Amino acid sequence: MNHSLKTCQTFDETQIINLIKKDYLDFCLQYDVSEHRFEFSVIADNNLNTSMHILGNGILGINLDSTDENAKSIVLSCGVHGNETAPIEICNDLVNAFTHGQLTTPHRILFIFGNIPSMLIAERFVEENLNRLFSYELPIKTNEGARAKELMDSVDSFFSDAKDGRYHYDLHTAIRPSKNEKFAVYPFLHGKPYSKSQLAFLSCCDVNTILLSQSPTTTFSYFSSVNYNAHAFTVELGKVMPFGKNDMSKFNAVRSSLINLITEKHLTLPAYEACPIEVYQVNQVINKQQEDFALHFSDSLANFESFKKDDVLASETGKVYKAKVDGEAVVFPNANVAIGQRAILTVVPHKI
Repeated sequence: MNHSLKTCQTFDETQIINLIKKDYLDFCLQYDVSEHRFEFSVIADNNLNTSMHILGNGILGINLDSTDENAKSIVLSCGVHGNETAPIEICNDLVNAFTHGQLTTPHRILFIFGNIPSMLIAERFVEENLNRLFSYELPIKTNEGARAKELMDSVDSFFSDAKDGRYHYDLHTAIRPSKNEKFAVYPFLHGKPYSKSQLAFLSCCDVNTILLSQSPTTTFSYFSSVNYNAHAFTVELGKVMPFGKNDMSKFNAVRSSLINLITEKHLTLPAYEACPIEVYQVNQVINKQQEDFALHFSDSLANFESFKKDDVLASETGKVYKAKVDGEAVVFPNANVAIGQRAILTVVPHKI
C-alpha cells in the first residue's frame, strides 16, 4: 500500500465528491484534501437534504449549519491509533450510509478519522502516540503533534457552534484481549456527577464495563470533556485486528445504537439500574521511569485480570510495583511506552 497521499489539486469538486461517494475510507487512505474546504449536499432516500462538509483529511462534518435549537452536536472519532480497525470500519459504514442517501440526521455530526499515516502502515502510530497529545500546552514535535492540534481545532470550532448537548465517543480497540471484551473509560470530571443515562447508552452498545479515570489526561475524550463539558468517552470495542479481519457481527449493538443516536431526535434508553454495568475506578497509575521496566505477568494476560495484594506487577531499577489490595486488576499494560508515560493502570470495583 502506498504510504503517502495523492494530491487532489488537479481535481474539481465534482470529481472529489464522486470519489468520496465510492467509499469514504478508501478516499481518505489515498487522497490529500488538506487544501480543500467545501460543502456538498446529498438528497436522501426520504427526500431530506443532508449537507456534507469537507474540513480536512479524515475530517467530515454533517449538518454543521443546522439551526435546530434541539440538535445535538456529536463527535465520532476513530483511528486515533491506526491499527485499531474495527471502529474505523464502523464509522466508514456510517459515513457511506450518509453519502449514499441511506441515513439522515436532525443533529450535527463530526466524523474524525484520526491518524491516517498510521492506518497506511497498519501501526498504532508513526512517531508518537496521538492519544497522549490532546493539549494545547504540549509542544508540537512530530507530525502526530501537528495532527493533534488540527483535530483539537476542528473540535473547538464544532463545539463552539453547538446549540445544545455535546457528545464525543472516541472509538478504539485494545492491544490485548480483555476479560470484559468491550469497555469505556469515563474521563476525570473534576467533581461533576456521572451521567447514568450515558452509561445506559453505552450498555445499549454492549459496553457494560466502565472505568472511571481519577486524574486529568491528554486523551481526546478528556479534551472534549474538560474544555466543552461534553459527554465524552474512550470506548474500547475489543482487540486490535487488521483491516478486513474483524468479525463485524460483534459490533451489531454498537452500530445500531450509534445509528439510533445520530438519527433519532430523542433516544429512549433503559434505566441505569436495569443495565448489567460493572464500574471500576483507577487505583494506581504506574509510569515507566527506566528503560529496564518489565511486566511480571504474561504478554497474553487479558485486561481486567485481577491480582492478590502484594503480587508483583512490574519492576524497574530502584522500584518494584505491587498490587495494593486483593482483586486489584490491570488495564492497558504496556512495557514498550516511552519513558514517563503510563505503563499500567490498576483498577478496583466501584459503585456510583
